[in-house]
Amino acid sequence: MFALDARLQQDTVVLGDFPLCRLLLSRDANYPWFILVPRRAGISELFELEAAEQQQLWHETTRLAQALQGAFAADKMNVATLGNVVSQLHMHVIVRHRTDAAWPAPVWGKVPALEYDDARLQQVVERLRAVVGDDFTFQES
Repeated sequence: MFALDARLQQDTVVLGDFPLCRLLLSRDANYPWFILVPRRAGISELFELEAAEQQQLWHETTRLAQALQGAFAADKMNVATLGNVVSQLHMHVIVRHRTDAAWPAPVWGKVPALEYDDARLQQVVERLRAVVGDDFTFQES
């Protein structure tokens, strides 16, 4: 049975679900930082997914990155799966701007995390709502 890693639960807000992945938003408001987590139990590596699921993960990642690039006027999209701290398979999709707090370095640990206030969180959700397709279901709060 799928369960979200405790660290991901602590560090993110659940936004909703694509057909394969749960979509999370990092609680670090320094960057629009999204995380896709395939809803499959016990998976820590891409190659552990079935071939069709690998294609679906890439499809959801690509669609999300393209949508976010336009919605947030990104200078660059960072897409990565590392798993050194959280072993549960997850894909980072991070909107980067030349003016952001870490540019051009990676976002990890560069500056302290900035917590979202309610208004800013709602702005991110509304931008996302405007660009995701019909196959995304928002988490109801």
